[in-house]
Amino acid sequence: MDFTRRETLAMGSAAVVTALLPLRAFAQADPDAEAVGTPDEFLAGASAGEGDLTLTAPEIAENGNTVPIAFDAPGAVEVRIFALGNPTPGVGTFRFGPLAGSRAASTRIRLAGTQDVQAIAKMEDGSYVTATKTVKVTIGGCGG
Repeated sequence: MDFTRRETLAMGSAAVVTALLPLRAFAQADPDAEAVGTPDEFLAGASAGEGDLTLTAPEIAENGNTVPIAFDAPGAVEVRIFALGNPTPGVGTFRFGPLAGSRAASTRIRLAGTQDVQAIAKMEDGSYVTATKTVKVTIGGCGG
């Protein structure tokens, strides 16, 4: 095949644009989902015990704007993260289906100051387990 100079430039620029496009998945908010709320609202009167839930957070965060956290909750169908000292304590909700290979996630959250970060997991049998870590923040993130 013979290409003209114009066709070669068009194909080359199309290849460059395609290579530079980011290939990532975008999460969408569920319009039917309820707000994260508070731990008491999530538990709805039930008690949460200690169990198979591991919460990982730094002991000291230099900047409250981006505090990395992670959790691992084998057997959980839903995990909610709460920053108990923030003006709005609900940080995020993670739901896992029956085919989920790993019931773990990590993210970065914003903390207003030194406070407890709590994860509450609803397990497949309907029980709740919780884990809490105290994070000391040297520079506040939520207006601090």
